[in-house]
Amino acid sequence: MFAVLRFFRSTMVLLWLCGALAASTIALGVQAMTLSAQVATLTSSAAATALKHRKEVAKAVSKTKAKARLRRMMVAVPVLGGGAALAFEAQDYQDWQAQHPDGSFADYTCEAATLSAEVVDETLQELPETLRPSRETVLNWLGDCPEPVSSP
Repeated sequence: MFAVLRFFRSTMVLLWLCGALAASTIALGVQAMTLSAQVATLTSSAAATALKHRKEVAKAVSKTKAKARLRRMMVAVPVLGGGAALAFEAQDYQDWQAQHPDGSFADYTCEAATLSAEVVDETLQELPETLRPSRETVLNWLGDCPEPVSSP
């Protein structure tokens, strides 16, 4: 009789253990599927955000290029170009003055000349070496400028 009872008890423990393992397996499978779905959602969201950001950056770059192109076109027309160049320069000076309230027109001129010389130097670097002037020559065109006024 004890042998039957021991066999029954061992069978029940094994059945309970198999049931617990099966339930754990099912629960872990469901959790794995849920996490996989979350990863897929986050991945697609990140990809969509990256694509949107790239489009926004491309649009901003295109807009800046178009603005520069429009300025060049307006400056190319002799009469209109002179007035446009003065208007653009006046607007740039006002924008600079807002950022540097203690700065003078000479400070603005030196800062603009320094930045322009750097751009010219970068552009000239694309020319063949026999045609481009040296970096020192380009920077010597600036003359003497005081130290730039720092932003507030």
